[in-house]
Amino acid sequence: MASEFQRRKVAGVFHAMDADGNGYLDESDFVTLTERWAGVRGWEPGTANHDRMRTIMMGWWSALATLSDADHDDLVSLDELMNVVDQLPAMGDAVYATADVMFDAIDQDGDDRIALAEHKQVVYAWKGSDDGVEQVFAKLDADGDGQLSREEFRELWSGFWRGDDPASPSQWVLGTY
Repeated sequence: MASEFQRRKVAGVFHAMDADGNGYLDESDFVTLTERWAGVRGWEPGTANHDRMRTIMMGWWSALATLSDADHDDLVSLDELMNVVDQLPAMGDAVYATADVMFDAIDQDGDDRIALAEHKQVVYAWKGSDDGVEQVFAKLDADGDGQLSREEFRELWSGFWRGDDPASPSQWVLGTY
Protein backbone atom coordinates (compact mmCIF):
# COMPACT_ATOMS: atom_id res chain seq x y z
CA MET A 1 0.00 0.00 0.00
CA ALA A 2 1.25 3.47 -0.89
CA SER A 3 2.63 5.60 1.90
CA GLU A 4 1.19 8.99 2.79
CA PHE A 5 4.17 10.59 1.03
CA GLN A 6 3.48 8.63 -2.18
CA ARG A 7 -0.19 9.51 -2.06
CA ARG A 8 0.58 13.22 -1.55
CA LYS A 9 3.01 13.43 -4.50
CA VAL A 10 0.79 11.39 -6.85
CA ALA A 11 -2.20 13.49 -5.77
CA GLY A 12 -0.28 16.60 -6.83
CA VAL A 13 0.22 15.16 -10.31
CA PHE A 14 -3.37 13.90 -10.41
CA HIS A 15 -4.75 17.36 -9.63
CA ALA A 16 -2.47 18.94 -12.23
CA MET A 17 -3.79 16.52 -14.86
CA ASP A 18 -7.42 17.03 -13.76
CA ALA A 19 -7.84 19.99 -16.10
CA ASP A 20 -11.52 20.56 -15.37
CA GLY A 21 -11.10 20.11 -11.61
CA ASN A 22 -13.93 17.61 -11.26
CA GLY A 23 -11.91 15.18 -9.12
CA TYR A 24 -11.55 12.59 -11.87
CA LEU A 25 -9.31 12.05 -14.86
CA ASP A 26 -11.05 11.46 -18.14
CA GLU A 27 -10.26 11.69 -21.82
CA SER A 28 -11.12 15.40 -21.97
CA ASP A 29 -8.44 16.16 -19.37
CA PHE A 30 -5.82 14.63 -21.64
CA VAL A 31 -7.17 16.56 -24.64
CA THR A 32 -6.79 19.75 -22.58
CA LEU A 33 -3.27 18.77 -21.47
CA THR A 34 -2.37 18.15 -25.10
CA GLU A 35 -3.65 21.58 -26.09
CA ARG A 36 -1.80 23.26 -23.22
CA TRP A 37 1.48 21.57 -24.08
CA ALA A 38 1.12 22.18 -27.81
CA GLY A 39 0.17 25.78 -27.07
CA VAL A 40 3.30 26.35 -24.97
CA ARG A 41 5.32 25.13 -27.94
CA GLY A 42 3.31 27.02 -30.55
CA TRP A 43 2.14 23.88 -32.36
CA GLU A 44 -1.08 24.36 -34.28
CA PRO A 45 -3.68 21.58 -34.60
CA GLY A 46 -3.07 19.50 -37.69
CA THR A 47 0.71 19.92 -37.64
CA ALA A 48 2.95 16.88 -37.28
CA ASN A 49 4.22 17.95 -33.86
CA HIS A 50 0.71 18.62 -32.55
CA ASP A 51 -0.52 15.27 -33.87
CA ARG A 52 2.46 13.48 -32.31
CA MET A 53 1.79 15.12 -28.92
CA ARG A 54 -1.88 14.20 -29.13
CA THR A 55 -0.96 10.59 -29.92
CA ILE A 56 1.37 10.45 -26.92
CA MET A 57 -1.08 12.01 -24.48
CA MET A 58 -4.08 10.01 -25.69
CA GLY A 59 -1.99 6.85 -25.54
CA TRP A 60 -1.19 7.67 -21.94
CA TRP A 61 -4.89 8.22 -21.22
CA SER A 62 -5.75 4.90 -22.85
CA ALA A 63 -3.16 3.02 -20.80
CA LEU A 64 -4.18 4.80 -17.60
CA ALA A 65 -7.85 4.10 -18.18
CA THR A 66 -7.18 0.45 -18.98
CA LEU A 67 -5.14 -0.06 -15.82
CA SER A 68 -7.01 2.20 -13.43
CA ASP A 69 -10.70 2.49 -14.31
CA ALA A 70 -11.86 -0.35 -12.09
CA ASP A 71 -15.56 0.47 -12.35
CA HIS A 72 -15.43 1.11 -16.14
CA ASP A 73 -17.14 4.50 -15.95
CA ASP A 74 -14.55 6.24 -18.18
CA LEU A 75 -13.38 8.21 -15.14
CA VAL A 76 -10.28 7.58 -13.04
CA SER A 77 -10.40 8.64 -9.42
CA LEU A 78 -7.33 9.27 -7.29
CA ASP A 79 -8.08 6.05 -5.38
CA GLU A 80 -8.21 4.08 -8.64
CA LEU A 81 -4.90 5.61 -9.71
CA MET A 82 -3.36 4.79 -6.32
CA ASN A 83 -4.36 1.14 -6.78
CA VAL A 84 -2.15 1.10 -9.89
CA VAL A 85 0.66 2.97 -8.11
CA ASP A 86 0.63 0.16 -5.54
CA GLN A 87 1.38 -2.29 -8.38
CA LEU A 88 4.18 -0.27 -10.02
CA PRO A 89 7.09 -1.76 -8.03
CA ALA A 90 6.51 -4.99 -9.98
CA MET A 91 5.98 -3.21 -13.32
CA GLY A 92 9.47 -1.95 -14.13
CA ASP A 93 9.23 -2.48 -17.89
CA ALA A 94 5.93 -0.58 -18.11
CA VAL A 95 7.27 2.31 -16.01
CA TYR A 96 10.39 2.58 -18.17
CA ALA A 97 8.30 2.41 -21.35
CA THR A 98 6.19 5.32 -20.10
CA ALA A 99 9.38 7.20 -19.20
CA ASP A 100 10.71 6.74 -22.73
CA VAL A 101 7.49 8.05 -24.28
CA MET A 102 7.47 11.05 -21.96
CA PHE A 103 11.16 11.69 -22.64
CA ASP A 104 10.47 11.79 -26.37
CA ALA A 105 7.58 14.21 -25.80
CA ILE A 106 9.66 16.53 -23.62
CA ASP A 107 12.75 16.44 -25.87
CA GLN A 108 11.41 19.05 -28.29
CA ASP A 109 14.52 19.37 -30.44
CA GLY A 110 15.15 15.61 -30.65
CA ASP A 111 18.76 15.81 -29.42
CA ASP A 112 18.21 12.94 -26.95
CA ARG A 113 18.66 15.30 -23.99
CA ILE A 114 16.19 17.31 -21.95
CA ALA A 115 17.36 20.87 -21.41
CA LEU A 116 16.06 23.17 -18.68
CA ALA A 117 13.88 25.08 -21.16
CA GLU A 118 12.22 21.85 -22.31
CA HIS A 119 11.62 20.74 -18.72
CA LYS A 120 10.12 24.13 -17.89
CA GLN A 121 7.67 23.76 -20.78
CA VAL A 122 6.27 20.46 -19.58
CA VAL A 123 5.97 21.62 -15.97
CA TYR A 124 4.23 24.80 -17.11
CA ALA A 125 1.88 22.88 -19.41
CA TRP A 126 0.89 20.51 -16.61
CA LYS A 127 0.77 22.87 -13.68
CA GLY A 128 0.28 26.31 -15.18
CA SER A 129 3.47 27.53 -13.52
CA ASP A 130 7.16 26.82 -13.82
CA ASP A 131 8.07 28.51 -10.53
CA GLY A 132 11.11 26.90 -8.94
CA VAL A 133 11.96 24.71 -11.92
CA GLU A 134 15.52 26.07 -12.17
CA GLN A 135 16.27 24.93 -8.61
CA VAL A 136 14.50 21.61 -9.13
CA PHE A 137 16.31 20.94 -12.41
CA ALA A 138 19.65 21.33 -10.67
CA LYS A 139 18.58 18.55 -8.26
CA LEU A 140 17.54 16.30 -11.15
CA ASP A 141 20.76 16.80 -13.11
CA ALA A 142 22.92 14.40 -11.12
CA ASP A 143 25.99 14.70 -13.34
CA GLY A 144 25.75 18.50 -13.52
CA ASP A 145 25.99 18.73 -17.31
CA GLY A 146 22.93 20.98 -17.59
CA GLN A 147 20.76 18.37 -19.30
CA LEU A 148 18.98 15.12 -18.55
CA SER A 149 19.96 12.09 -20.58
CA ARG A 150 17.37 9.45 -21.41
CA GLU A 151 18.83 7.16 -18.75
CA GLU A 152 18.79 9.91 -16.12
CA PHE A 153 15.16 10.68 -16.97
CA ARG A 154 14.17 7.00 -16.89
CA GLU A 155 15.60 6.62 -13.41
CA LEU A 156 13.98 9.83 -12.19
CA TRP A 157 10.59 8.89 -13.67
CA SER A 158 10.77 5.42 -12.18
CA GLY A 159 11.83 6.81 -8.82
CA PHE A 160 8.92 9.23 -8.80
CA TRP A 161 6.25 6.66 -9.60
CA ARG A 162 7.72 3.73 -7.68
CA GLY A 163 9.79 5.41 -4.99
CA ASP A 164 9.04 6.40 -1.43
CA ASP A 165 12.11 8.41 -0.47
CA PRO A 166 11.26 12.09 0.08
CA ALA A 167 14.97 12.97 -0.17
CA SER A 168 15.39 11.41 -3.63
CA PRO A 169 15.78 13.89 -6.51
CA SER A 170 13.30 11.77 -8.45
CA GLN A 171 10.49 13.26 -6.37
CA TRP A 172 10.99 16.50 -8.33
CA VAL A 173 10.84 15.11 -11.90
CA LEU A 174 7.43 16.68 -12.47
CA GLY A 175 8.36 19.95 -10.80
CA THR A 176 7.35 20.73 -7.26
CA TYR A 177 4.49 18.76 -5.77
